[in-house]
Amino acid sequence: MSLSATVAATVVGLPLGAALAIARFPGRRLIIWIANAFLGLPPVVVGLVLYLALSRSGPLGFLGLLFTPAAMVLAQAVLALPIVTAFAHRAVAEAWGVYGEALMDLGATRAGAVPSLLAIARLHVLTAVLAGFGRTVSEVGAIIIVGGNIAGYTRTMTTAIVLETSRGNLALALGSGLVLIGLSMLISSAAITLADRTTT
Repeated sequence: MSLSATVAATVVGLPLGAALAIARFPGRRLIIWIANAFLGLPPVVVGLVLYLALSRSGPLGFLGLLFTPAAMVLAQAVLALPIVTAFAHRAVAEAWGVYGEALMDLGATRAGAVPSLLAIARLHVLTAVLAGFGRTVSEVGAIIIVGGNIAGYTRTMTTAIVLETSRGNLALALGSGLVLIGLSMLISSAAITLADRTTT
């Protein structure tokens, strides 16, 4: 679920961050402000808002997503999106400031320059994606609210840790935590290693 949420946040956040870096349109500064202000978005608030939206009486209740893995992915993606967007905006803005004129002189349009700028700033872009992944993989507050922590269906490692801790089963909670840290480190290390190989 965390990987799916990270992919969703990346697919939306990278183009949005790049557009905020090189385009000029009404409301641009407001969106940049919102993306940066929401870097510390409280997960339980996101969970509550999504719960109200996805409940039977909510505007999205007809989708039947509440207490499903899809709702949990949505909550994680919402939390990761501002992080990916804000970090991507900064990375592309810096690359645009250095290479923008050269790309335009070569005939690239602003939109056409985005892939090149993302490639130039790929290490910073990777940081944005890994930061988003860190947010999703550590999330517990929002996904408990919209997922319900249902055993075998919507229970994740983080919600299981909370549950086992509340039961006093600290050994299992700690073991699960170590496994989660190991998985996170493994995925991050693999991504960084791959990025290093592409730069050499």
